[in-house]
Amino acid sequence: MTELKFEYKTSDWRLFIDSSKVSLKAVLLHNGNKYPSVPVAHATEIKESYENMKSLLEHIKYNQYSWKICGDLKVIAILLGLQLGYTKFSCFLCEWDSRDKKNHYVKKEWPKRDALIPGQRNVLHTPLINPEDVLLPPLHIKLGLMKNFVKAMNKNGDRFCYLKKKFPNISDAKIKEGIFVGPQIRNLLADEEFEQKLNPIEKSAWTCFRNVVRNFLGSHRAENYEELVNNLLVAYKDMGCNMSLKIHFLHSHLDFFPQNLGAVSDEHGERFHQDISNMEKGIKASGVRTC
Repeated sequence: MTELKFEYKTSDWRLFIDSSKVSLKAVLLHNGNKYPSVPVAHATEIKESYENMKSLLEHIKYNQYSWKICGDLKVIAILLGLQLGYTKFSCFLCEWDSRDKKNHYVKKEWPKRDALIPGQRNVLHTPLINPEDVLLPPLHIKLGLMKNFVKAMNKNGDRFCYLKKKFPNISDAKIKEGIFVGPQIRNLLADEEFEQKLNPIEKSAWTCFRNVVRNFLGSHRAENYEELVNNLLVAYKDMGCNMSLKIHFLHSHLDFFPQNLGAVSDEHGERFHQDISNMEKGIKASGVRTC
């Protein structure tokens, strides 16, 4: 930080960790995003695994700084020693039962996890970070909400035809699975024609989704954000959306979200991830070997 002429305070920065098929990377992001990102680790031909995450944290001396951590929920799960995949106890804050569908959207309070103990409740390894240092990822939660919405849409209407026409570069499989990126979602949220093609139940859920994106999952937090989130949950339930881990966080752990999500968002880390990924693709295409 001295070389970059930044006034450094550990509490002013968060650590973003992400990976692709060809690399593992970590970057420091400034809270409030006043300063540019600072890459601290980049390893090629390394998969995201508990052992590799542990090695990464050791190399950057994480225990010395203990930054807050942001990243997608898969990375967070690995850092906390949790088993990956569709597990019964996937939440690191409580013992929410992902398979108890009859209580989803109904039961809000679940037994709190007192500790993450290997061998219990889908915990495989000793946590590498403190759960209290996790920053829930607003971008990935937004992507998850979009995915749940699209998967619950009426497949017989002309909505999918419209989405295919609007996003010709996205495969049919990805559209059916609701896999979109941030800019595409922003584009669709402003598209009145798409909204007009939705049936009343879908339109209600879409309106609630837009309200939460614009008034909670960004830099602006409305005074009635709790009401907006609750409206979203009711609308998603009415639409038949399955409760994912991301929806569960909104339902049961709204108080765990930071006050200003825009200031500590994972979105800036994703931009860095995309820039590095594009560079890696260029290097691979040129035939240059990395070490």
